[in-house]
Amino acid sequence: MNQYVTVTNADTPMRDGTIKLHGPEGFEGMRKAGQLAARVLDELTTFVCEGVTTAEIDAKARELMLAGGGIPATLGYRGFTHSCCTSINHVVCHGIPADRKLKDGDIINIDVTPILDGWHGDTSRMFLIGDVGVKARRLVDVTYECLMLGIEQARPGNTMGDVAHAIQSFAEKHRYGVVRDFCGHGLGRLFHDAPEVVHAGRPGTGPELKPGMFFTIEPMINIGKPAVKMLEDGWTAVTRDRSLSAQFEHSIGITETGCEIFTKSLAGLDRPPY
Repeated sequence: MNQYVTVTNADTPMRDGTIKLHGPEGFEGMRKAGQLAARVLDELTTFVCEGVTTAEIDAKARELMLAGGGIPATLGYRGFTHSCCTSINHVVCHGIPADRKLKDGDIINIDVTPILDGWHGDTSRMFLIGDVGVKARRLVDVTYECLMLGIEQARPGNTMGDVAHAIQSFAEKHRYGVVRDFCGHGLGRLFHDAPEVVHAGRPGTGPELKPGMFFTIEPMINIGKPAVKMLEDGWTAVTRDRSLSAQFEHSIGITETGCEIFTKSLAGLDRPPY
């Protein structure tokens, strides 16, 4: 049975398995952090192109977060030494920035989480490099639709299973695999918190959604099978069958009537082409 706890800014955030319910101050904090995260990805749309290295993307993302008054949540997190994750082609998530240059036809997910005034804005988008093939473009489009269909189910009285089922059923209608090994998560003043937000499941199951809950929805969809494997670096997850993978992520808050997307691009750059 899930335990829900109402929290205020005066409370010390603790990762204790409870699902936090936030008030107006929390929504305001998440709104500002989410908009910083969205602006970072907006700015990267003109920077990310063929020939740019993922290390250069990482440096630019860090520069933009700092310029906006935030700090990168991933820098130093559990030993991670970079300010964003860059996941190319068959990399599912947590790709480590390096000297790899982006090539014509690549697809890449860039995942950023600035901390602003103690609040976490967590979001990711896909970027298409040059002349991307039809199958890859279709995967990216379907993955974005999966995210938005999941968000449509994020309202009071529904469950996490309703969110998961909307994502899974749409992806599998297109014969894609939905990754089970990684999921979304609660967040706020903590980077990762309860509840887990799975992207495959049955309607009416899992925690009930209540006003004040903050969490990410971040489906990872593969052209092939759902199975992934970890590389020796301990971070990078790739598709086991080497098929392409795509992901989009928003941070949201449950309101009295639905949900608020904290990380929505005010410039209308939520999905490619940018």
